[in-house]
Amino acid sequence: MKTIVQTATAPQAIGPYSQATVSQGLVFVSGQIPLHPVTGALLNGSIEEQTRRVLLNLKAVLEAAGSSLDLVVKTTVFLKDMADFPAMNEVYAEFFGSSLPARATVEVSRLPKDVSVEIDAIAAQQA
Repeated sequence: MKTIVQTATAPQAIGPYSQATVSQGLVFVSGQIPLHPVTGALLNGSIEEQTRRVLLNLKAVLEAAGSSLDLVVKTTVFLKDMADFPAMNEVYAEFFGSSLPARATVEVSRLPKDVSVEIDAIAAQQA
């Protein structure tokens, strides 16, 4: 059985998918891009600004699903340009601190709405 997660504190899905789904105590968060959670406006700032917005969106979806950044076990970071890796990594570290999940980071040719970064996650739910 799965439960669909929907929250107004994160951007609405821009396609036929859920912000997240929960199944067997795990939260599967769809890729988040730097959209404003209320207006849906795209943030076209620096990689640091885009990464921060993405992680704030990810955090909001996790909390709506009964989880948190501390319970994330795996992320995938999609970068439009691997040269942005160090700057993205600095912001990423601010959010995860010492509770570092497993992670894959890949460079892709294009992302939705031509953003520079997208991040998805798998997390445990609060016990």
